[in-house]
Amino acid sequence: MIIFIETKNSCLIMLSQNEDRLGTLVAAVPPGKGLIGPSTSSILLGGKNATLARIIAEKMASKTNKVALVSVYLETIDESMAGPVLVRLVDKVMSKKAEESEAKMETGGVEGVET
Repeated sequence: MIIFIETKNSCLIMLSQNEDRLGTLVAAVPPGKGLIGPSTSSILLGGKNATLARIIAEKMASKTNKVALVSVYLETIDESMAGPVLVRLVDKVMSKKAEESEAKMETGGVEGVET
């Protein structure tokens, strides 16, 4: 299951197996303006699946140039098996959001407004 929320300065993604659950929570900050390098991340809660959560959070922060919060909860699936699938899923969601943003910009930022 995936929940994705994006605001002007951040994005939150919750990845969980079977049902909505908060898992290991990681925050990642993109590199500062004009700086080249990786995002910085920190584990805020938990420890299980921390490597996967950090990889996804740092990738999101770098791609969006926003603070990224990522929660990963895996009940029975091994992190090494779920990792590639979850990374592809996040990429798919992010590209869909980018397409929606572009379409919104092309229509003048107005969607479904009735007068």
